[in-house]
Amino acid sequence: MTSALTVKTFGITDKGRVRPTNEDQFLIAELSKSMRVWQTSLPEPALQVGEERAHLFLVADGMGGHQAGERASALAVTAIEQFALNRFRWFFQADSGGAQKILTQFQAAFRQADASIVGEAAEHPELAGMGTTVTMAFHLGAQVCVVHVGDSRAYVYRGGHLEQLTQDHTVSADMVRAGALRQDQLASHRFRHVITNVVGGKEVGVHVEAQAFEVHAGDWLLLCSDGLTEMVSDEAIAATLAADPAPEDAAKALVALADQAGGKDNITVLLVQFVCVPG
Repeated sequence: MTSALTVKTFGITDKGRVRPTNEDQFLIAELSKSMRVWQTSLPEPALQVGEERAHLFLVADGMGGHQAGERASALAVTAIEQFALNRFRWFFQADSGGAQKILTQFQAAFRQADASIVGEAAEHPELAGMGTTVTMAFHLGAQVCVVHVGDSRAYVYRGGHLEQLTQDHTVSADMVRAGALRQDQLASHRFRHVITNVVGGKEVGVHVEAQAFEVHAGDWLLLCSDGLTEMVSDEAIAATLAADPAPEDAAKALVALADQAGGKDNITVLLVQFVCVPG
């Protein structure tokens, strides 16, 4: 008997207890092959959908004030949606070679979103400098491709261990990587919120981090904005995932923990659980 991976997933966003508005956005989407039959002599459905499924998950945390952050994160989500619908070629073998082609395409899509946001701000001075983090994952078969800009995060939870997949693109995180700051000094550093790499911003140009890895049944993927990670430790996140087997319950529990800790920023949590389906 063969088996394939499918997903159980849930996303939630909350403005927290301090911010007056919510500038976070998220997306959960399924991609499939479809065929619309115009005419046939056979008794069959007019719309047929293939068995293969791919999934797209995305979290964006906007910045800019005066609703500019909300606009930037929405523009990024829309740009990537349109790319997936109209230009994305995902009919590859679900292996490392196919994953690399997918990563290359989404890196280009992020750059297009970057140019789109900068162009929108140029036309509307009140939106000048708006930008957004974007952390995205694409799932096909046993492969997950992660593409990332900013200080939102992607984690994998496996065998009781939570591992951060993405790097924070902030001044203080850059200092740690350069050896100018210790890891234990990071949480209290005054520049930990100063982002060095965004989709949008004052000028066109973005560094898009990309990686691919293999997932197994029982693995979890977490995408979240820093409204969660600033309030809730990695240990508490791991304990929540261990205690709540359903993505919806776990996501709501994580948002509640962030709110209870002060809810100083918008909180977005997107959880994906990979499950085995006999084929």
